[in-house]
Amino acid sequence: MKTAIAFAAMTALLLPAALSAQNAADPVFTPAAMRAHVEFLADDLLQGRDTGSEGHEIAARYVASQFDGLGLKPAGDNGSWLQRITFQKTEFDKTPATLTVTGPAGAKSFTHAGDVIVGINADQPHLDVTAPLVFVGYGLENARLGLNDYAGLDVKGKIVVTLRGYPKGLPSEEGAHLSATKGKIAESHGAIGMIAFNTLQSAKARPWARMVQFADEPDFTWVSPEGVPFNAAPGLRASAMLNDPAAQAVFSGAPTTIAAIRKTADKPGGKPKGFALKTGVTIKADTVSQRVTSPNVVAILPGSDPKLKDEYVVLSAHLDHIGVSAAKPGDAPDKDRINNGALDNGAGIATMLEVARAMAEAPDKPRRSIIFLASTAEEKGLLGADYYARHPSVPVRQIVGNVDLDMPLLLYPFTDLIAFGADHSTLGPIVAKAVAPMGVTLAADPMPQETIFVRSDHYMFVKQGVPAVFLATGYANGGEKAWEAFLGGAYHHPGDDMSQKIDWTAGARFAEANYRITRAMADGDAAPLWYQADFFGDTFAPTVSKAAKP
Repeated sequence: MKTAIAFAAMTALLLPAALSAQNAADPVFTPAAMRAHVEFLADDLLQGRDTGSEGHEIAARYVASQFDGLGLKPAGDNGSWLQRITFQKTEFDKTPATLTVTGPAGAKSFTHAGDVIVGINADQPHLDVTAPLVFVGYGLENARLGLNDYAGLDVKGKIVVTLRGYPKGLPSEEGAHLSATKGKIAESHGAIGMIAFNTLQSAKARPWARMVQFADEPDFTWVSPEGVPFNAAPGLRASAMLNDPAAQAVFSGAPTTIAAIRKTADKPGGKPKGFALKTGVTIKADTVSQRVTSPNVVAILPGSDPKLKDEYVVLSAHLDHIGVSAAKPGDAPDKDRINNGALDNGAGIATMLEVARAMAEAPDKPRRSIIFLASTAEEKGLLGADYYARHPSVPVRQIVGNVDLDMPLLLYPFTDLIAFGADHSTLGPIVAKAVAPMGVTLAADPMPQETIFVRSDHYMFVKQGVPAVFLATGYANGGEKAWEAFLGGAYHHPGDDMSQKIDWTAGARFAEANYRITRAMADGDAAPLWYQADFFGDTFAPTVSKAAKP
């Protein structure tokens, strides 16, 4: 790509002045403004905005300067725009990690990034764990949903073997959440490790070759202000993923074959029963850790209503991307290895900035206060949003709702939106009503196999009891084909840059939709509420008032 950084910066800075004559009820969103922001953020000079990199720091200063120019209030550390976060970054050392299976067929070793992917544990810099194995089905436990995969199984001091994903027929968002908590469930039963293998369904959603591509990515976790690295399941010493040859070795001598287990799992409601395996594993890995810092960028637009201004709506988008890919043997010297992240998530940040501009310039300001959050380390596991949700600018009980913007696919003229999480709270009808005048409809999750509900920043607000949705462009009007092509091509690759045929008119339309949604949340007489008897509301906000579900 050509470097257009200076032109993009000048354009972005000039646009707000040119648009200041908007009508408050119908603010103007232009393709040029959206393009200008993305053109800056996706420029080669920012080197893919990796967490802890200079490129991300430049992007953070860009967002802060935009907030400053709009007259917003800084809401970072000590009156600044930046909430500086310390991260622990852990990588494999030079010695390859291994997983060795022992059992009736003898011993067989597998090397990391071959037929196994060994997990990184920063608490175990010289990991050497040997333990027997127990198959625990999906490894899920929830009385409300009738899940009890550990019933009758003794896993104390052992390593559990689980299927990836969750049973067919389980609601996708509840299933995605429970899948994300498998480690904590295993730890609660005394397990010291967890390894997993694919179902037929999960293998289609994320084939082994795709998983191995990212096997050597560093592991990140945030460090508390007291200097303690966060670990959701510190009792689990070891983890790994298995490809079929390693999985077959693990199930050597088992009373049930992997094929039979997968056949059961592929049926609606199928829940393969667990049993002790006749094998054990030894997992070895050497790792090295260092501390790096990277900022969230946070601003507040104060509300105009004396009674509601102490309630806050968060509009969030992640600013980071995945940086520069390592060179591979045989690569041409001039091969493009910069993952620019134009759509993921330059487009989401651009949307947030344009919504902030429209709200700041509106003569009738929102009734509730708005927090604009450009988070870091989303690509490392939603870490910047998790840190912010646990260390917010205002007491978390005053945050009444969150809308997250991540990777809007601006490659076609969208006519529908997917609001992941909309079924759990009154945010669903708020979103639907807000975009209806645009001729935009709300669609159900069309790709539940991707477990997207737990893969974007809004999920971290949900876990703090805040009603939240993640908005993406939908499958209608050519969207399905566009999504399939992007996820199988430019996604997390250098192709996600300004050379794509981005529909900037769709970008302006997406910004307008999010303006309408955020204003509806901020201006409504009632704050968003979880629905009565909702799984997430009851799990994370059991004592707050709930709304009757229509």
